Amino acid sequence: MGRYEQKVVLITGSSSGIGEATARAFDAEGASVVVNSVTSVEAGEKVAASLSDGYYVQADVADPAACEALIAKSIERFGRLDVLVNNAGVTKVIAHHDLDAVDDETFRRILEVNVIGTFRLTRLAMPHLKATGDGAVINVTSVAGLRPTGSSVPYAVSKAALNHLSALLGNVMGPEVRVNAVAPGLVRTPWTADWGPVHDAMSTAAPLGRSGKPEDIAQAIVGVAANRYVTGQVIVVDGGVSLR
Repeated sequence: MGRYEQKVVLITGSSSGIGEATARAFDAEGASVVVNSVTSVEAGEKVAASLSDGYYVQADVADPAACEALIAKSIERFGRLDVLVNNAGVTKVIAHHDLDAVDDETFRRILEVNVIGTFRLTRLAMPHLKATGDGAVINVTSVAGLRPTGSSVPYAVSKAALNHLSALLGNVMGPEVRVNAVAPGLVRTPWTADWGPVHDAMSTAAPLGRSGKPEDIAQAIVGVAANRYVTGQVIVVDGGVSLR
């Protein structure tokens, strides 16, 4: 018996990368899994179809109506919700010193998806998570929310906001729901596929000698979600690179 037999997990942004690996990790633990994406519909449907009990829903977390529909369809399909993994996010690569390259539209879009959309979906899911008496929310953030690094200033700011949001909600949603963040370092995903030299640098920059794999982060997400005595925490999964 897996730890998530007869439980339902919703994972946003799960058609590839960390989200897909997380869907497969929960599936291996016996969960029914709701797979989600905005544009990669075919890929999302394939992931859902490959799971033991998967269900795909297209939705943009930046769209209030789409968020409502995502929760409603998940409940309609499975009748309950035990875990919400807020993995969907956007970014734009902008050098931190280039302030003029950060226009209002870019900043607003990143915050709308990464912060407001995450909060909105969490708020909508909360009654269903509380109803189980043992719900969990995992916000996938980044070490960029803890240190002056990351693909851009708006992205790093959004992840810092999510880290604090996890603490704020963890403080008030218990005992029925635990809220935590998992903060990856550099991970080999479709987003970072062409960052070869940066990945190579991890062989000496990180104590564990490599950049991360999606499965590394998925393992942490599943483990934190299962731990009934952890809430409001930011769990860093970066191969130790933040130690240096």
